[in-house]
Amino acid sequence: MTQLLYNFFHIISTANLLQAWQEFIRGKRHKPDVQAFQFGLMDNLFQLNHELKNHAYRHGAYKAFKINDPKPRDIHKASVRDRVLHHAIYRKLYPYFHTKFIADSFSCRIGKGTHKALNRFRAFGYQVSRNDTKQCWILKCDIRKFFASIDHQILLNILAQHIADPDILNLLREIIASFHSTRLGVGLPLGNLTSQLLVNIYLNELDQFLKHELRIKHYVRYADDFVIFSRDQEYLTKLIPKISTFLQTKLKLQLHPHKVSIKTLASGVDFLGWVHFPDHRVLRKATRKRMLAKLQENGNEARKQSYLGMLGWGNGWKLVQRMRI
Repeated sequence: MTQLLYNFFHIISTANLLQAWQEFIRGKRHKPDVQAFQFGLMDNLFQLNHELKNHAYRHGAYKAFKINDPKPRDIHKASVRDRVLHHAIYRKLYPYFHTKFIADSFSCRIGKGTHKALNRFRAFGYQVSRNDTKQCWILKCDIRKFFASIDHQILLNILAQHIADPDILNLLREIIASFHSTRLGVGLPLGNLTSQLLVNIYLNELDQFLKHELRIKHYVRYADDFVIFSRDQEYLTKLIPKISTFLQTKLKLQLHPHKVSIKTLASGVDFLGWVHFPDHRVLRKATRKRMLAKLQENGNEARKQSYLGMLGWGNGWKLVQRMRI
């Protein structure tokens, strides 16, 4: 297995920290904590570099708050200094791990995203159904409390297969151990940029198992939601215990007991906020209701244009007309 070429000093260099700051600050210049850090920017970056170089860096505490997106989520935000370091790490690690991920993993990846995942879903629907001439079954799965269930030691063992530099591994260990959910050694915070990469690295183990051991061709994953297409319903049914066993034994994760289903594409399959049919997709009812409520609350032009762009991904003509009234 090829390993990461960058070493610890590539990550912690003041040049990389400064570039990380420039990326981090986009859209955040008005925040008081960001302005405070910027006031003594170079001193702060030199101090961070000094602590990292001397192995004295310790990750700070998190500020917790809740959002509804659409369901309630607990977000944990690190300090500005820690988040700048997250960006510095991400800048050096992401390009390497991006090459290790499968093509059909779409969450938090450059050149991927929700729209590309929806299009891949549609393409696989056409392929498996042979342009709607055959019955197409879809297994849809979701992982229970995904971020809160990531096992730190398993994650570090996976990282060690790719990263030879012990200083990088120790730094990652410090960041990973800075947070836990229900018990020590388990869970990653939703608010960290590094978490977006680390969870993809973690679930890449599942991707590789499905693609190379089970040899599943028509598979799409976005974060912890994934779908598998087949013309054989029984085949998909038999996959469920194999997937469940792999998740439990290798990653200490569980399929959500109420979010595993096998449905025909013709009956409509809910995935990433849209209900998909053989020749079209429509916005999920809850998504539509939430969108209209937000527009009623604050229907500014920027928000309206954002929603109009999203509705262009599917059959939202009636909603578009309603928004333009």
